[in-house]
Amino acid sequence: MGHKEPMTIASALRQIQDHTLILPAIQREYVWKPSQVIRVFDSVMRGYPVGSFLSWRVLPKTISSFKFYGFMKDYSAFNNRHNPVIDIPTDREVVAILDGQQRLTSLNIGLRGTYAYKNHGGWANKAWSYPERRLYLNLAGEAPENELGLKYHFQFLTAADVDASLDDDSKNWLPVSEVFEATETSSLIQLLAKHGVGNDPDASALVSTLWEAIHKTASLHFYEETDQDIERVLDIFVRVNSGGTVLSYSDLLLSIATAQWDGDARAAVHGLVDELNQTGNGFSFSRDTILKSGLVIADVGEIGFKVKNFTTANMAKLEAGWDSMSTSLQVAVGLLSDFGLSGGSLTADSVLIPVAYYVHHRGLDHAYRESPKTRQDREILRNWVLRSLIVRGIWGSGLDTLLRELREVIRAEGAEAFPVASIERAMARRGKSLAVTDALVDDVLSLEYGRPRAFAVLAALFPHVDTRNQFHVDHVFPAALLERKKLRKLAREDGTPVFTPEQVEDLVESRDLLPNLELLPGLENIGKSAATPADWIDAAYSSVEDRSAFLERNALPASLPNSAEEFMAFFEKRRSNLEERILKMLTPAIPNAAVDTSRPADLDEELVEGDESD
Repeated sequence: MGHKEPMTIASALRQIQDHTLILPAIQREYVWKPSQVIRVFDSVMRGYPVGSFLSWRVLPKTISSFKFYGFMKDYSAFNNRHNPVIDIPTDREVVAILDGQQRLTSLNIGLRGTYAYKNHGGWANKAWSYPERRLYLNLAGEAPENELGLKYHFQFLTAADVDASLDDDSKNWLPVSEVFEATETSSLIQLLAKHGVGNDPDASALVSTLWEAIHKTASLHFYEETDQDIERVLDIFVRVNSGGTVLSYSDLLLSIATAQWDGDARAAVHGLVDELNQTGNGFSFSRDTILKSGLVIADVGEIGFKVKNFTTANMAKLEAGWDSMSTSLQVAVGLLSDFGLSGGSLTADSVLIPVAYYVHHRGLDHAYRESPKTRQDREILRNWVLRSLIVRGIWGSGLDTLLRELREVIRAEGAEAFPVASIERAMARRGKSLAVTDALVDDVLSLEYGRPRAFAVLAALFPHVDTRNQFHVDHVFPAALLERKKLRKLAREDGTPVFTPEQVEDLVESRDLLPNLELLPGLENIGKSAATPADWIDAAYSSVEDRSAFLERNALPASLPNSAEEFMAFFEKRRSNLEERILKMLTPAIPNAAVDTSRPADLDEELVEGDESD
């Protein structure tokens, strides 16, 4: 490995244009934010070093045995996040970047392309929320005061943004791409004249400084590896990119899989993740979860995201079974959607993994989700999934050990039905008991509106709810009638307040807690609006039998509140009803499963969903 002659930014980008400078398949995707791009351009303008680069000179004889990608030029967070695959002629050598992709891509986007990111508050699934933006330099002044210490005023702008600033004397936006295109000194002079700043010494100095930094200063320094041994290159890549946790372990796994698979592992994984996340109301599964699922389903012995587990043999197992694994994951995610879960209510993505393994082990397809013959098994599976999401810490530390044990139980006893009893014994042995304790009951009853766990709790407590339909978490007594300002204004006929300040705070605090929540079909919830529960149930259920059945199903007291003054009495009664329901419905299949506290949970496993949310 040796030093190369330093090169200018313009020279590097021209090599990117003609695919002389490329990316090996082991590289991850582009992940930098606009603010990071702006920061690197500020450094370039100030003459600061932007770091060294590590490259690999790939000879023609090696090109055919590897996969390569082009650099991103027009990035869109909506529909263009993946690097383009390129075919490299095998009669010439190329240079592949092992370290420095993010910086080079940022320079390429800023000087040659566009960056489309979502408008604040825009719809995540609408193309118009991601307008195309180009990088501009403000020639009218330096950057506003900022925490990043930026001196120069770079900004990504839409064409509409630029037009809107035409009458603003503090803004004179120059497209940075025009500086890259001005390859000669004469072109620079023409550029200054075009923007009317030829006689403005400050503006001219800004443009000239940027032009010099791009076209004249050899600021990019490369170390170059010339060995054609792919295993050596992989080892270099892993060491360079994992030492500072620059890449996640799933990035490394995907990188090595891409290099070792006959097919396109990157496209296969990305395509599957995108497809799974479009199921039902949408999920947000990461590559980590999907790749971990693949390792578990493939019966790879060690499933930790550690480099030593990324062997050729394990990758071969993953590739050989990828199609059937994908089908099992699709069925499993469909089941989670049937259980009423989505990205907003699924508090731990890892619950997917044992579900997918069970589906795969039995060879189940989508018919399992609908068949009357499998209804009881689905209910057992549903109840276990929801309870595992309710109890804190189940999918946290010690995940790999838990997944291996669950896999062993399913492999041994899951040929005909979900072996919930044995699974819960195995969980209890690992300190992951689903037993209902006083602390769990208090924790559940303290859940608040809007928390992901609230949906899982309500769905588990009320199995009559067909979660395949759209259900909303609804306030039994309308939140609008328990707003602090309204409560303070309530007064008796003699003008005295109905509630003391302390009582107002108690009402507001209790308003969003679980005893005041229920699941209602979406349209029914919209129709209910801000009606009091007493008025609404009279209108919605005319017969005494229907009314009583609704109250029983939802653990509601016989007397429903018709005013804020009646709320606390209702709240306490509903809380008592729910406590009884929790003890009944969340009791695990093995009530007396012993918890083995002699073996601490493993804390050194890489994929840990320690951020299980409320």
